[in-house]
Amino acid sequence: MTGTRLDLPQGTLDLLILKALSLEPMHGWGISERIHAVSRETLQIPQGSLYPALHRLERKGWVKAHWGTSENNRRARFYELTGPGRRQLARETDQWERLTGAVRLVLQMR
Repeated sequence: MTGTRLDLPQGTLDLLILKALSLEPMHGWGISERIHAVSRETLQIPQGSLYPALHRLERKGWVKAHWGTSENNRRARFYELTGPGRRQLARETDQWERLTGAVRLVLQMR
């Protein structure tokens, strides 16, 4: 499946961003690259979707941002998961697992 891009189902972008940030603080490009790499190059998050989502998550208090220096010595805004963001990640992960499990059962129906 490598190289075949998929469109994200509605509502999954926040979950993916929260999960990526649960590992370590990252700048936007780093979040996008991590998701792309871990998904075996299947998921590509366009910047036009990524940054509005990050700003939305910041307004909700699930991530916080600070300015720092990236690996290539450029000024970048780094995002970090907050306590409420960790709780939201747990809720969304549970919901996602329940949903995909239910869909899997229907698809295996005989």
